[in-house]
Amino acid sequence: MEEALVRVVDLCKVYNPGENEVRALDHVNLEIRKGSIYGLLGPNGAGKSTMLRLICGVYSPDEGAVTLDGNEIFERPEQKQRIFFVSDEPYFLPQASLDGMAKFYAGLYPNFDPKEYERLCEVFRLPRKKRLSEFSKGMKRQAAFLLGLSTKPEYLLLDECFDGLDPVKRQVVRKILSDEVCGRGLTVLVSSHNLRELDEICDTVCILYQGGILYTKDLDDLKGEVHKIQAVFMDPVTEEKLRRNLNIMAAEVRGKFFTLIVRGELSEVEAGLNRWHPAAIEAMPLTLEEVFLYEMEVKGYDAQVIFG
Repeated sequence: MEEALVRVVDLCKVYNPGENEVRALDHVNLEIRKGSIYGLLGPNGAGKSTMLRLICGVYSPDEGAVTLDGNEIFERPEQKQRIFFVSDEPYFLPQASLDGMAKFYAGLYPNFDPKEYERLCEVFRLPRKKRLSEFSKGMKRQAAFLLGLSTKPEYLLLDECFDGLDPVKRQVVRKILSDEVCGRGLTVLVSSHNLRELDEICDTVCILYQGGILYTKDLDDLKGEVHKIQAVFMDPVTEEKLRRNLNIMAAEVRGKFFTLIVRGELSEVEAGLNRWHPAAIEAMPLTLEEVFLYEMEVKGYDAQVIFG
């Protein structure tokens, strides 16, 4: 049996069709495989929330298709029951409490697990009888998150899921997500414009910008391809000479001290540097944010505009 797969094919979504139309997504293609944490990155207005709403079946595509295991999701209850979406502004029924929403979702999702709900209530310790409308922003996000996990979805879609959470609760959410992915193969899509937030949890990342995809890559592969190198050369050497053997993305030179951002296998990078007999070489780790800033600069995009 082929593994569960969300496939986005030539997807377009247009708001305000006509002279003032906005193409939120413009012929986007994407595959999201089961059992991973997938990061959708980009500035506000890049199309992240629109993408999530199309994947969960809230919106219908104007062109193209979104499928789960080959079946379209929009207006397919049997497909939607496998997906849970936590929006950037969680919605709850008027006057509802946490327990009231749990009862509501139990009637919509056949896999709703009362034991899991009880367990997560113990973890987050939210007031279960209090009206959700009286909750703070962070409490509402926690409530939506635990209710979503209680439905036992195959795909959990999170829009700015860490926004409003304190550092302790952020760590709790990251731990729960990792356990669910490793334990039962949950697939998570997390949208954010904050690269640092997703560095520790994502397997794969995708940058959206102005309705299109700039970049999609496995995070480990991405970090393994770009290196920050600090080197000291006692013999005369120039950046131009180093570029003959190395794929240098950025360089800072201060006398004998070179700080280089280089693409390629680390062993090959070090071999290229050793041709010039450096007195010292040190490879420094790069964050996800740093890698993408350099990648976007090479592609000719203004990273400060993209990431705000």
